[in-house]
Amino acid sequence: VQLQASGGGLVQAGGSLRLSCAASGRAFSRYAMGWFRQAPGKEREFVAAISRSGGSAKHADSVKDRFSISRDNVQNTVFLQMNSLKPEDTAVYYCAGTGDAFGYVYTDPRRYDYWGQGTQVTVSS
Repeated sequence: VQLQASGGGLVQAGGSLRLSCAASGRAFSRYAMGWFRQAPGKEREFVAAISRSGGSAKHADSVKDRFSISRDNVQNTVFLQMNSLKPEDTAVYYCAGTGDAFGYVYTDPRRYDYWGQGTQVTVSS
């Protein structure tokens, strides 16, 4: 599967952005999906993940109640709605996918086989 992330940009603190990750290839509904981010000089960190059906999701504590992951298995797209953005949310955001037979949600980036190219999110104070 190939992943194409979009929707990043420059926004003021308190603003919102919606990231999209479009998947090409077959059987998108067989893939668990996730969003990760990497700020300059920092390691890539987990942001949110969703099961292949969309029935289960997890969010990092740092974004809980502000960000929400969702997916549309007809459009082959996973979304990350980001509200109440903070300057510390500034990073390159990556979507990722992994084949899954169990309906699990994965937070470890090592579990993912496919990665999008990343989209820059910059939050100004």
